[in-house]
Amino acid sequence: MKRVMIIGAGKIGETAAFLLQQSGDYQVTLADANQALLDKCTDGNIRKAKLDVNDAAALETALTEQDMVLSACPFFLNVKIAAAAAKAKTHYFDLTEDVATTNAIREIAQNAEVSFMPQCGLAPGFISIAAYDIAKQFDTLDSVKLRVGALPQFPTNSLMYNLTWSTDGLINEYCNPCDAIYEGERKEVMPLEGYERFALDGIEYEAFNTSGGLSALAEILDGKVYNLDYKTVRYPGHCQLMKILLNELKLNKKRDVLKDIMEDSIPFTPQDVVLVFVSVSGTVNGRSVQRSYSRKIYNQEVGGKDFTAIQLTTAGAACAVIDLHAKGLLPGNGFVKQEDVIFKDLISNRFAQYYN
Repeated sequence: MKRVMIIGAGKIGETAAFLLQQSGDYQVTLADANQALLDKCTDGNIRKAKLDVNDAAALETALTEQDMVLSACPFFLNVKIAAAAAKAKTHYFDLTEDVATTNAIREIAQNAEVSFMPQCGLAPGFISIAAYDIAKQFDTLDSVKLRVGALPQFPTNSLMYNLTWSTDGLINEYCNPCDAIYEGERKEVMPLEGYERFALDGIEYEAFNTSGGLSALAEILDGKVYNLDYKTVRYPGHCQLMKILLNELKLNKKRDVLKDIMEDSIPFTPQDVVLVFVSVSGTVNGRSVQRSYSRKIYNQEVGGKDFTAIQLTTAGAACAVIDLHAKGLLPGNGFVKQEDVIFKDLISNRFAQYYN
């Protein structure tokens, strides 16, 4: 039985702990510095540990007792956890969307005896694995489009949005430069730009640039594709209002203030839907072809507990790559890219029911 510590007892961390424990193949410890969050986890089979990741010695000691660690913490804590995992020789996974954090973990992974696999959630994570699998089916590539939205089923406010996951991560995506390939040139593009509208299943959406969703695809497909981008999906009207808040009111320079405003003003909803859409065009055997992949995942009950769609898709994707690693289907040391995952392994994994 593999020993897994999940650090961060928020919505995603607790969900990942529950799903891994339910499988029966993992001894799971949920850790956090906040005892109140730990107390919310009432599953008696999940071990709980109060742990401050800022205490490097305590963190390293805790990780020496584990085979794997999943960080479900805010992105700015992940480098500390990865550094401790390297010293403890514990395989490392996280959910970060932050590009700078991922690059720092890549450095830690050099010559490491264990694996380091950041960006293991839905986007980045599952979406880039799906896109790369489709892209590999083409002889030449014209465009690769990745679109993901975590949305309320019943929007009622002007933003047409409810908080369903990390506010820190959301703000980071809206404010940081975005990787893309445009007309064959790899570059950074601005968040909230690249606006487009589209319809799926009779519902109209908007999409715009956000940071972090591509994982390593821009690096892998550089020189092989004419256009590559990742955009977040929202209901129409959201992007313009966020531009007012971030750019005109300059809250992109006051992220702590923006976080407080959003968490005080925008309610959480348990009734959500996750939209995943990939479209790839290019040539196959000399013929112009387009192939697409789309899914909508809704909140649901698992094992007698209610979970949001974003909880299940993010935690489920992370649990799947942990499970694939435990089965020897991923590299055992060094930096592991999401695109190292074989898509058919991912969607046939037992945790795929939560994100596919």
